[in-house]
Amino acid sequence: MKDRLRRIRALITKEFVQVVRDPSSLLIAFVLPTILLFLFGFGVSLDAKRIRIGLALEDNGEEAASLAASFKASPYFDVRINRDARSLEEDLLAGRSRGMVVIADNFSATLHKNVSEQPMIQVITDGSETNTANYVQNYSQGVVSTWSTIRNLKQGKSELNGPRLAPRIWFNPELESRDSLVPGAIAIIMAIIGTLLTALVVSREWERGTMEAMMATPVGIAEVIIGKLIPYFLLGMIAMLGSVTVAVFLFKVPFHGSLTALLLTSIAFLLAALGQGLLISTVAKNQFVAAQVAMVTGFLPAFLLSGFIFEIASMPLPIRTLTRIIPARYLVTNLQTLFLVGDVWRLLLPNILILLLLAGILFFITARKTAKRLR
Repeated sequence: MKDRLRRIRALITKEFVQVVRDPSSLLIAFVLPTILLFLFGFGVSLDAKRIRIGLALEDNGEEAASLAASFKASPYFDVRINRDARSLEEDLLAGRSRGMVVIADNFSATLHKNVSEQPMIQVITDGSETNTANYVQNYSQGVVSTWSTIRNLKQGKSELNGPRLAPRIWFNPELESRDSLVPGAIAIIMAIIGTLLTALVVSREWERGTMEAMMATPVGIAEVIIGKLIPYFLLGMIAMLGSVTVAVFLFKVPFHGSLTALLLTSIAFLLAALGQGLLISTVAKNQFVAAQVAMVTGFLPAFLLSGFIFEIASMPLPIRTLTRIIPARYLVTNLQTLFLVGDVWRLLLPNILILLLLAGILFFITARKTAKRLR
Protein backbone atom coordinates (compact mmCIF):
# COMPACT_ATOMS: atom_id res chain seq x y z
CA MET A 1 0.00 0.00 0.00
CA LYS A 2 2.84 2.37 0.86
CA ASP A 3 4.54 1.61 -2.46
CA ARG A 4 1.32 2.32 -4.34
CA LEU A 5 0.84 5.66 -2.57
CA ARG A 6 4.46 6.55 -3.25
CA ARG A 7 4.06 5.78 -6.95
CA ILE A 8 0.85 7.78 -7.21
CA ARG A 9 2.48 10.73 -5.43
CA ALA A 10 5.41 10.54 -7.85
CA LEU A 11 3.04 10.48 -10.84
CA ILE A 12 1.10 13.48 -9.55
CA THR A 13 4.34 15.39 -8.98
CA LYS A 14 5.46 14.53 -12.51
CA GLU A 15 2.18 15.84 -13.96
CA PHE A 16 2.44 19.11 -12.05
CA VAL A 17 6.01 19.58 -13.29
CA GLN A 18 4.82 18.90 -16.83
CA VAL A 19 2.00 21.42 -16.44
CA VAL A 20 4.48 24.09 -15.32
CA ARG A 21 6.87 23.31 -18.17
CA ASP A 22 4.13 23.13 -20.81
CA PRO A 23 2.10 26.37 -20.85
CA SER A 24 -0.57 24.88 -23.12
CA SER A 25 -2.25 23.22 -20.14
CA LEU A 26 -2.41 26.53 -18.30
CA LEU A 27 -3.77 28.22 -21.43
CA ILE A 28 -6.51 25.60 -21.73
CA ALA A 29 -7.37 25.76 -18.02
CA PHE A 30 -7.31 29.53 -17.45
CA VAL A 31 -7.02 31.65 -20.60
CA LEU A 32 -9.45 29.73 -22.83
CA PRO A 33 -12.37 29.75 -20.34
CA THR A 34 -11.87 33.47 -19.70
CA ILE A 35 -11.97 34.29 -23.41
CA LEU A 36 -14.97 32.06 -24.07
CA LEU A 37 -16.87 33.39 -21.07
CA PHE A 38 -16.35 36.96 -22.27
CA LEU A 39 -17.55 36.00 -25.75
CA PHE A 40 -20.65 34.23 -24.42
CA GLY A 41 -21.36 36.87 -21.79
CA PHE A 42 -21.04 39.90 -24.05
CA GLY A 43 -21.61 38.46 -27.51
CA VAL A 44 -24.54 36.04 -27.09
CA SER A 45 -27.93 37.38 -26.13
CA LEU A 46 -31.50 36.31 -26.73
CA ASP A 47 -32.82 39.75 -25.80
CA ALA A 48 -33.87 41.64 -28.93
CA LYS A 49 -33.31 45.34 -28.27
CA ARG A 50 -32.83 48.31 -30.57
CA ILE A 51 -34.30 46.44 -33.55
CA ARG A 52 -34.08 48.63 -36.65
CA ILE A 53 -37.51 49.34 -38.11
CA GLY A 54 -39.06 51.94 -40.36
CA LEU A 55 -42.19 53.86 -39.53
CA ALA A 56 -44.28 55.26 -42.39
CA LEU A 57 -46.17 58.22 -40.93
CA GLU A 58 -48.76 58.94 -43.62
CA ASP A 59 -51.18 60.73 -41.25
CA ASN A 60 -50.52 64.36 -40.30
CA GLY A 61 -52.78 64.30 -37.25
CA GLU A 62 -51.71 64.84 -33.64
CA GLU A 63 -52.74 61.32 -32.59
CA ALA A 64 -50.60 59.73 -35.28
CA ALA A 65 -47.63 61.87 -34.27
CA SER A 66 -48.11 60.83 -30.63
CA LEU A 67 -48.12 57.13 -31.56
CA ALA A 68 -45.02 57.61 -33.70
CA ALA A 69 -43.30 59.24 -30.73
CA SER A 70 -44.17 56.20 -28.60
CA PHE A 71 -42.48 53.92 -31.10
CA LYS A 72 -39.51 56.26 -31.17
CA ALA A 73 -39.24 56.19 -27.36
CA SER A 74 -39.38 52.40 -27.10
CA PRO A 75 -36.07 50.84 -25.98
CA TYR A 76 -36.78 47.86 -28.22
CA PHE A 77 -36.79 49.77 -31.49
CA ASP A 78 -34.37 51.92 -33.45
CA VAL A 79 -36.94 53.79 -35.52
CA ARG A 80 -36.51 55.65 -38.78
CA ILE A 81 -39.59 57.79 -39.53
CA ASN A 82 -40.46 58.76 -43.08
CA ARG A 83 -43.56 60.04 -44.82
CA ASP A 84 -42.79 57.92 -47.86
CA ALA A 85 -43.24 54.19 -47.31
CA ARG A 86 -41.33 53.30 -50.48
CA SER A 87 -37.92 54.27 -49.10
CA LEU A 88 -38.63 52.28 -45.96
CA GLU A 89 -39.55 49.28 -48.11
CA GLU A 90 -36.14 49.54 -49.76
CA ASP A 91 -34.49 49.37 -46.32
CA LEU A 92 -36.50 46.26 -45.50
CA LEU A 93 -35.63 44.57 -48.79
CA ALA A 94 -31.94 45.42 -48.40
CA GLY A 95 -31.81 44.07 -44.85
CA ARG A 96 -31.09 47.48 -43.34
CA SER A 97 -34.22 47.17 -41.20
CA ARG A 98 -36.19 44.22 -39.83
CA GLY A 99 -39.68 45.62 -40.02
CA MET A 100 -41.92 48.48 -40.99
CA VAL A 101 -44.91 50.03 -39.25
CA VAL A 102 -47.42 51.91 -41.40
CA ILE A 103 -49.72 54.51 -39.82
CA ALA A 104 -52.21 55.12 -42.63
CA ASP A 105 -53.45 58.57 -43.64
CA ASN A 106 -56.94 57.89 -42.23
CA PHE A 107 -55.65 56.88 -38.78
CA SER A 108 -56.71 60.01 -36.86
CA ALA A 109 -60.01 60.37 -38.68
CA THR A 110 -61.00 56.78 -37.97
CA LEU A 111 -59.88 57.10 -34.36
CA HIS A 112 -62.24 60.04 -33.72
CA LYS A 113 -65.28 58.50 -35.35
CA ASN A 114 -67.98 57.34 -32.94
CA VAL A 115 -68.28 53.96 -34.59
CA SER A 116 -67.06 50.51 -33.77
CA GLU A 117 -64.44 50.65 -36.52
CA GLN A 118 -60.89 50.79 -35.17
CA PRO A 119 -57.94 52.23 -37.05
CA MET A 120 -55.60 49.61 -38.42
CA ILE A 121 -51.84 49.80 -38.04
CA GLN A 122 -49.93 47.67 -40.48
CA VAL A 123 -46.79 45.90 -39.26
CA ILE A 124 -44.55 44.36 -41.91
CA THR A 125 -41.67 42.14 -40.78
CA ASP A 126 -38.75 40.32 -42.38
CA GLY A 127 -39.75 36.64 -42.25
CA SER A 128 -36.20 35.47 -43.02
CA GLU A 129 -35.41 36.20 -39.36
CA THR A 130 -38.25 34.32 -37.69
CA ASN A 131 -37.51 35.18 -34.07
CA THR A 132 -36.86 38.83 -34.84
CA ALA A 133 -40.08 39.00 -36.86
CA ASN A 134 -42.01 37.71 -33.85
CA TYR A 135 -40.27 40.26 -31.63
CA VAL A 136 -41.24 43.11 -33.97
CA GLN A 137 -44.87 41.96 -34.00
CA ASN A 138 -45.11 41.53 -30.24
CA TYR A 139 -43.19 44.69 -29.35
CA SER A 140 -45.33 46.73 -31.76
CA GLN A 141 -48.46 45.36 -30.15
CA GLY A 142 -47.07 46.33 -26.76
CA VAL A 143 -46.30 49.89 -27.88
CA VAL A 144 -49.79 50.36 -29.35
CA SER A 145 -51.51 48.90 -26.28
CA THR A 146 -49.54 51.11 -23.90
CA TRP A 147 -50.19 54.20 -26.01
CA SER A 148 -53.93 53.40 -26.22
CA THR A 149 -54.20 52.89 -22.45
CA ILE A 150 -52.46 56.19 -21.67
CA ARG A 151 -54.66 58.02 -24.20
CA ASN A 152 -57.86 56.62 -22.69
CA LEU A 153 -56.79 57.59 -19.18
CA LYS A 154 -56.00 61.14 -20.27
CA GLN A 155 -59.42 61.44 -21.87
CA GLY A 156 -61.16 59.98 -18.84
CA LYS A 157 -62.45 56.97 -20.70
CA SER A 158 -63.09 53.87 -18.66
CA GLU A 159 -61.60 50.65 -19.89
CA LEU A 160 -63.87 47.83 -20.94
CA ASN A 161 -64.85 45.35 -18.26
CA GLY A 162 -63.36 41.89 -18.59
CA PRO A 163 -60.60 39.63 -17.37
CA ARG A 164 -57.14 41.11 -16.98
CA LEU A 165 -53.84 39.33 -17.10
CA ALA A 166 -51.67 39.45 -14.03
CA PRO A 167 -48.41 38.01 -15.34
CA ARG A 168 -45.77 36.68 -13.00
CA ILE A 169 -42.40 35.33 -14.04
CA TRP A 170 -40.48 33.03 -11.74
CA PHE A 171 -36.69 32.70 -11.37
CA ASN A 172 -35.80 35.38 -13.96
CA PRO A 173 -38.34 38.19 -13.45
CA GLU A 174 -36.54 40.66 -15.73
CA LEU A 175 -36.33 38.03 -18.50
CA GLU A 176 -32.63 38.81 -18.89
CA SER A 177 -31.29 36.14 -21.21
CA ARG A 178 -27.78 36.71 -19.82
CA ASP A 179 -28.88 35.32 -16.46
CA SER A 180 -29.68 31.97 -18.09
CA LEU A 181 -27.09 32.07 -20.87
CA VAL A 182 -24.02 32.66 -18.73
CA PRO A 183 -24.53 29.60 -16.47
CA GLY A 184 -25.12 27.52 -19.58
CA ALA A 185 -22.04 29.05 -21.19
CA ILE A 186 -19.96 28.00 -18.18
CA ALA A 187 -21.15 24.42 -18.72
CA ILE A 188 -20.16 24.51 -22.40
CA ILE A 189 -16.78 26.01 -21.55
CA MET A 190 -16.08 23.37 -18.92
CA ALA A 191 -17.11 20.64 -21.35
CA ILE A 192 -14.43 21.88 -23.74
CA ILE A 193 -11.82 22.46 -21.04
CA GLY A 194 -12.34 19.18 -19.22
CA THR A 195 -12.12 17.11 -22.38
CA LEU A 196 -9.17 18.95 -23.92
CA LEU A 197 -7.08 19.00 -20.74
CA THR A 198 -6.56 15.26 -20.68
CA ALA A 199 -7.12 14.46 -24.36
CA LEU A 200 -4.25 16.62 -25.62
CA VAL A 201 -1.79 16.14 -22.78
CA VAL A 202 -2.01 12.35 -22.60
CA SER A 203 -2.06 11.88 -26.38
CA ARG A 204 1.15 13.93 -26.56
CA GLU A 205 2.77 11.46 -24.18
CA TRP A 206 1.65 8.62 -26.42
CA GLU A 207 3.24 10.41 -29.39
CA ARG A 208 6.53 10.99 -27.60
CA GLY A 209 6.71 7.47 -26.24
CA THR A 210 6.86 8.52 -22.59
CA MET A 211 3.62 6.70 -21.83
CA GLU A 212 5.07 3.37 -22.97
CA ALA A 213 8.17 4.01 -20.91
CA MET A 214 6.00 4.70 -17.88
CA MET A 215 4.04 1.52 -18.44
CA ALA A 216 7.28 -0.46 -18.43
CA THR A 217 7.61 0.41 -14.74
CA PRO A 218 5.68 -1.38 -11.97
CA VAL A 219 3.02 1.34 -12.14
CA GLY A 220 -0.49 -0.10 -12.48
CA ILE A 221 -3.24 1.12 -14.79
CA ALA A 222 -5.33 2.51 -11.92
CA GLU A 223 -2.30 4.39 -10.59
CA VAL A 224 -1.66 5.93 -14.00
CA ILE A 225 -5.28 7.06 -14.28
CA ILE A 226 -5.25 8.57 -10.79
CA GLY A 227 -1.89 10.25 -11.40
CA LYS A 228 -3.15 11.78 -14.62
CA LEU A 229 -6.52 12.73 -13.22
CA ILE A 230 -5.71 14.64 -10.03
CA PRO A 231 -3.55 17.51 -11.43
CA TYR A 232 -5.96 18.30 -14.27
CA PHE A 233 -8.92 17.85 -11.98
CA LEU A 234 -7.50 20.58 -9.74
CA LEU A 235 -6.90 22.83 -12.76
CA GLY A 236 -10.47 22.24 -13.90
CA MET A 237 -11.88 23.08 -10.47
CA ILE A 238 -9.92 26.33 -10.38
CA ALA A 239 -11.21 27.16 -13.86
CA MET A 240 -14.79 26.40 -12.80
CA LEU A 241 -14.61 28.54 -9.66
CA GLY A 242 -12.95 31.33 -11.65
CA SER A 243 -15.71 31.24 -14.28
CA VAL A 244 -18.42 31.39 -11.61
CA THR A 245 -16.65 34.32 -9.96
CA VAL A 246 -16.52 36.21 -13.26
CA ALA A 247 -20.21 35.47 -13.88
CA VAL A 248 -21.26 36.79 -10.48
CA PHE A 249 -19.04 39.85 -10.14
CA LEU A 250 -18.53 40.95 -13.75
CA PHE A 251 -21.80 39.94 -15.44
CA LYS A 252 -23.86 40.45 -12.26
CA VAL A 253 -25.63 37.11 -12.67
CA PRO A 254 -27.35 36.26 -9.36
CA PHE A 255 -26.17 33.09 -7.63
CA HIS A 256 -28.78 31.65 -5.26
CA GLY A 257 -27.20 28.27 -4.60
CA SER A 258 -24.60 27.15 -2.08
CA LEU A 259 -20.89 26.53 -2.50
CA THR A 260 -21.42 22.91 -1.42
CA ALA A 261 -23.87 22.22 -4.23
CA LEU A 262 -21.60 23.97 -6.73
CA LEU A 263 -18.58 21.93 -5.66
CA LEU A 264 -20.46 18.63 -5.80
CA THR A 265 -21.79 19.41 -9.26
CA SER A 266 -18.39 20.56 -10.49
CA ILE A 267 -16.60 17.50 -9.11
CA ALA A 268 -19.06 15.08 -10.70
CA PHE A 269 -18.94 16.81 -14.07
CA LEU A 270 -15.16 17.19 -14.21
CA LEU A 271 -14.71 13.51 -13.43
CA ALA A 272 -16.92 12.67 -16.41
CA ALA A 273 -15.28 15.22 -18.73
CA LEU A 274 -11.72 14.23 -17.77
CA GLY A 275 -12.67 10.58 -18.12
CA GLN A 276 -13.91 11.30 -21.62
CA GLY A 277 -10.63 13.05 -22.45
CA LEU A 278 -8.58 10.15 -21.11
CA LEU A 279 -10.57 7.70 -23.20
CA ILE A 280 -10.12 9.82 -26.33
CA SER A 281 -6.36 10.10 -25.82
CA THR A 282 -6.06 6.38 -25.15
CA VAL A 283 -7.87 5.47 -28.36
CA ALA A 284 -6.42 8.20 -30.59
CA LYS A 285 -2.80 8.43 -29.34
CA ASN A 286 -2.34 11.44 -31.62
CA GLN A 287 -2.73 15.09 -30.62
CA PHE A 288 -4.38 16.25 -33.83
CA VAL A 289 -6.86 13.38 -33.90
CA ALA A 290 -7.48 13.73 -30.16
CA ALA A 291 -8.22 17.45 -30.54
CA GLN A 292 -10.67 16.83 -33.39
CA VAL A 293 -12.44 14.02 -31.56
CA ALA A 294 -12.58 16.10 -28.36
CA MET A 295 -14.27 18.97 -30.18
CA VAL A 296 -16.73 16.70 -32.00
CA THR A 297 -17.66 14.61 -28.96
CA GLY A 298 -17.21 17.35 -26.35
CA PHE A 299 -18.13 20.76 -27.72
CA LEU A 300 -20.75 20.01 -30.37
CA PRO A 301 -22.97 17.72 -28.27
CA ALA A 302 -22.59 20.08 -25.31
CA PHE A 303 -23.62 23.07 -27.40
CA LEU A 304 -26.44 21.47 -29.37
CA LEU A 305 -27.83 18.74 -27.11
CA SER A 306 -27.43 20.06 -23.58
CA GLY A 307 -30.44 22.37 -23.49
CA PHE A 308 -28.16 25.41 -23.49
CA ILE A 309 -29.69 26.88 -26.65
CA PHE A 310 -32.29 24.40 -27.86
CA GLU A 311 -35.04 23.06 -25.60
CA ILE A 312 -34.57 19.32 -25.11
CA ALA A 313 -38.30 18.73 -24.68
CA SER A 314 -38.91 19.96 -28.24
CA MET A 315 -36.43 17.51 -29.77
CA PRO A 316 -37.51 14.21 -31.38
CA LEU A 317 -37.54 11.19 -29.09
CA PRO A 318 -34.34 9.59 -30.49
CA ILE A 319 -32.42 12.84 -29.97
CA ARG A 320 -33.87 13.29 -26.48
CA THR A 321 -32.68 9.78 -25.66
CA LEU A 322 -29.21 10.59 -26.99
CA THR A 323 -28.95 13.65 -24.74
CA ARG A 324 -29.05 11.39 -21.68
CA ILE A 325 -25.42 10.37 -22.27
CA ILE A 326 -24.22 13.96 -22.73
CA PRO A 327 -22.59 15.08 -19.43
CA ALA A 328 -23.08 18.77 -20.27
CA ARG A 329 -26.87 18.29 -20.19
CA TYR A 330 -26.76 17.67 -16.45
CA LEU A 331 -24.27 20.44 -15.77
CA VAL A 332 -26.35 23.00 -17.67
CA THR A 333 -29.44 22.07 -15.66
CA ASN A 334 -27.61 22.15 -12.33
CA LEU A 335 -25.81 25.43 -12.97
CA GLN A 336 -28.94 27.21 -14.15
CA THR A 337 -30.76 25.88 -11.08
CA LEU A 338 -28.00 27.03 -8.73
CA PHE A 339 -27.75 30.48 -10.29
CA LEU A 340 -31.44 31.26 -10.76
CA VAL A 341 -33.27 29.15 -8.17
CA GLY A 342 -31.02 27.75 -5.44
CA ASP A 343 -30.31 24.36 -3.88
CA VAL A 344 -33.14 22.26 -5.27
CA TRP A 345 -31.62 18.95 -4.19
CA ARG A 346 -34.35 16.77 -5.69
CA LEU A 347 -33.17 18.10 -9.04
CA LEU A 348 -29.45 18.45 -8.33
CA LEU A 349 -28.75 15.06 -6.74
CA PRO A 350 -30.06 12.83 -9.56
CA ASN A 351 -27.98 14.79 -12.06
CA ILE A 352 -24.87 14.49 -9.87
CA LEU A 353 -25.37 10.74 -9.52
CA ILE A 354 -25.80 10.34 -13.28
CA LEU A 355 -22.58 12.28 -13.88
CA LEU A 356 -20.72 10.04 -11.43
CA LEU A 357 -22.13 6.98 -13.18
CA LEU A 358 -20.98 8.29 -16.57
CA ALA A 359 -17.54 9.03 -15.10
CA GLY A 360 -17.29 5.50 -13.70
CA ILE A 361 -18.21 3.98 -17.07
CA LEU A 362 -15.66 6.14 -18.91
CA PHE A 363 -12.85 5.31 -16.48
CA PHE A 364 -13.69 1.61 -16.67
CA ILE A 365 -13.55 1.65 -20.47
CA THR A 366 -10.30 3.64 -20.37
CA ALA A 367 -8.67 1.13 -18.04
CA ARG A 368 -9.71 -1.77 -20.26
CA LYS A 369 -8.57 -0.04 -23.43
CA THR A 370 -5.24 0.96 -21.90
CA ALA A 371 -4.58 -2.55 -20.64
CA LYS A 372 -5.35 -4.03 -24.06
CA ARG A 373 -3.05 -1.62 -25.89
CA LEU A 374 -0.11 -2.46 -23.61
CA ARG A 375 -0.23 -6.24 -23.93
